[in-house]
Amino acid sequence: MPLLVQNKKIERLRSTAGLFAKHPHFQENAKAFRAKALENVDTKCLLYVQQREFAATTPADKSVTVLGSDDATTCHLVVLRHTGSGATCLAHCDGSSTWTEVPSIVKAVTTLSGKASGGRLELHLIGGFDDDRKTSHQLSLNLLAAFQKQEEDIHLVTCCITGVNVKTGDVFPATFSRRGPAEELRSAQTFIGRQMVEIYDSSKELVKIGPCEWSPNRELIFWLTQDDITILQYLSTSPMAEPPHFVQHIKMTIQFLLEHPSADSLFPGGLPQTFRRTECGAWEREAEQ
Repeated sequence: MPLLVQNKKIERLRSTAGLFAKHPHFQENAKAFRAKALENVDTKCLLYVQQREFAATTPADKSVTVLGSDDATTCHLVVLRHTGSGATCLAHCDGSSTWTEVPSIVKAVTTLSGKASGGRLELHLIGGFDDDRKTSHQLSLNLLAAFQKQEEDIHLVTCCITGVNVKTGDVFPATFSRRGPAEELRSAQTFIGRQMVEIYDSSKELVKIGPCEWSPNRELIFWLTQDDITILQYLSTSPMAEPPHFVQHIKMTIQFLLEHPSADSLFPGGLPQTFRRTECGAWEREAEQ
């Protein structure tokens, strides 16, 4: 079925400018969205989604109230929500495998929705930083095209999103003081080039990380000796738009990979690391079985 805007199907777009020209309300809505004050999300109710990850849950979830992500410069943050069931998925897409990622996002929401009566699938999308290489422009078009290929009717509602409240469906700009659990491990997985993965089992309210593999690479030491400008220039797709913590985050990730030249010890028995929300609101790793 087609992708819909204001209950009318849209044709395949050749440019994002064409989308905004035909539907100027997106620009007005984006301006209003950007005018909102940033909300500092309480980590006790947050599940943070990193690059090349997605997570889905429902309002019945007692461990997660907010799905959130940030630092999307040339990346796109995608939220798909079923208004009847309240099932919601947040994905942080970088264009690595858009055509396989979008069906997974849709399946995550429709599976959690079951046979919910009424409601519709609503899509919220951020366009990304307008870099010289037009990386974001192509990703925008690919995401729109991929959603158009899905069997379900999907309604494009907004084009500006960084956080979503899974209880109410409220979409809001947000900041996050923590990006766990297992931030370093998850960042390392992305750094080595893993594909998009689902990190949350809402039926058990568990975060699941890995398992994965990587090979020792002592050449990474080179980057720890470089200045910030060099790291930005060569390891970022948008050096002029990165947040202040970007370089430190990259160095932290590289240091983690150097300290763990093999991932074997991180996943005993080839099993994933699992984390459950404690009564005090922290994510705590479960003991190995």
